Amino acid sequence: MGVLHNRVSQKELKERLYRETEPRITVSFYQYFPIEDPQAFRDEYYKQLFSLNVFGRIYVAHEGINAQISVPESRFPALKEYFNTIPPLKDIRLNVAVDDDGKSFWVLKVKVREKIVADGITDPAFDMSKKGGYVNAEQFNRLTDDPSTIVVDMRNHYEYEVGHFKNAIEIPSDTFREQLPMSAEMLDDAKDKNIIMYCTGGIRCEKASAYLLHRGFKNVFHLEGGIIHYANTAKERSLPNKFVGKNFVFDDRLGERISEEIIARCHQCGKPADTHTNCRNEGCHLLFIQCGECAAKYNGCCSVECQDIYQLPEEERKMLRKGVKNGVKIFNKSRSRRGRLAEPGESSKS
Repeated sequence: MGVLHNRVSQKELKERLYRETEPRITVSFYQYFPIEDPQAFRDEYYKQLFSLNVFGRIYVAHEGINAQISVPESRFPALKEYFNTIPPLKDIRLNVAVDDDGKSFWVLKVKVREKIVADGITDPAFDMSKKGGYVNAEQFNRLTDDPSTIVVDMRNHYEYEVGHFKNAIEIPSDTFREQLPMSAEMLDDAKDKNIIMYCTGGIRCEKASAYLLHRGFKNVFHLEGGIIHYANTAKERSLPNKFVGKNFVFDDRLGERISEEIIARCHQCGKPADTHTNCRNEGCHLLFIQCGECAAKYNGCCSVECQDIYQLPEEERKMLRKGVKNGVKIFNKSRSRRGRLAEPGESSKS
């Protein structure tokens, strides 16, 4: 049947990526469509993408597919040809990364999931086909010129912190499944107003638009292709750019610059900064914002304690990590943790 899983170490794969001489294109895409047998679809998909030397992270579920990948420039036409052999993916919109060095991924992972975006929706009457209307970049700009239009950011707090559309409402939660009911509650008095949902590439805001319609809202839209497609279109057509700051991305880059404004601050010293990093202490690995001066001062760590551990010999660090479960940890500015970094071992994710 051929190789269906990677069998090479992560370290070797990353070294291979940086030895490559051909440029890569980073793209993201998704599609909601029924997949009867996700595992069979996943296996065939993996084989075809592996043969094209594609790297990335792809989720397959009964409700569709969600992907962030990189592909060698010379294989890009073949990739699009393959997608066109799958009817629901024919001529699919591929969001090309805005600020891309091609070093976003170094391995191909295709996983079967219950859903392509975890939403917590259990109501059998919810229908993903009944979703809000698309708005493109020009329509978004025109609608948001009207101050009565409500713009809603359906991303996590750490994404919103470094960049967002002007006057966008943040839904203060760490998970999409919490954001959906929270957004309906926050917007309850605006059921007849124009509401535009947006996210990074479109997958979350498309589902959010369907959810609000399900909850009785009338005029719900979602930004076609999300921030990535908007930024590319605005640049190509010389449109006014209403996004300020940086767009957080879920690959090795951790961000792509959309505008020159820096709207966030270093979580350690408070100076303007919008570079996300993971604490270099492997036993912590907290995601936080760090300026260049603090990166040098703390050796890329989130605290003096983590810096002390990071400077220990590797064998000692391994012993300290032994038996410790290290979940996803993200700097959180909620009331319970305002103004400080999470303590080692503390996670903002439930």
